[in-house]
Amino acid sequence: MSDDSLQDPASIRHDGTTVGTGRASRRWTFVTIFVGFAALAYLCDQLTKIWVTSTMAEGQKTPVIPGLLQWYYIRNSGAAFSIGEDFTWLFTLIMVGVAVFIVVIARRIGSVWWAIGLGLLLGGALGNLTDRLFRPPSFGMGHVVDFISFPNFAIFNMADMGVVGGVITICILTLMGVPLHGNKEDTAATADPAAATDTETGTDND
Repeated sequence: MSDDSLQDPASIRHDGTTVGTGRASRRWTFVTIFVGFAALAYLCDQLTKIWVTSTMAEGQKTPVIPGLLQWYYIRNSGAAFSIGEDFTWLFTLIMVGVAVFIVVIARRIGSVWWAIGLGLLLGGALGNLTDRLFRPPSFGMGHVVDFISFPNFAIFNMADMGVVGGVITICILTLMGVPLHGNKEDTAATADPAAATDTETGTDND
């Protein structure tokens, strides 16, 4: 008797693939999106910091849109937007914890928007964490490169933008009731593969 004959007919889709296989494929799609946005946020942050540190002197100001936007190169020992400059090690540990937590829960992502939000958050956290670990004055105490400056506002960088963008996305998803693992249909498919198959094939168990 072949293995195929032992499969539960309710777990087989109309196209011949299994429900479990379909869910696994979608899961990898979400993980790919998550990794892609994390990499995008991280690379944008690190490449712009390399550009700033190689073309500007610390403290230099370069007008971009007069009266609205300028590049202002500073090194920040605190958290995002220059908050808490006397607690560098604490923020380093927090960023490590945040990055590890996001990586752990990433395997549960079942939503494109959750993948984007968590990806941006991870990429931003890793961008500033890289500065903390490898920039002067010492390992774990490194100062973060900030350079984006608006009038009457804190100076920040692309990593901060990734973090804020990710947090805003996650807050909106939470307020809308969108769970990390996806919509209600995905949840039902996980709990009852037969019901998911009936929905996709247009049949009714009743």
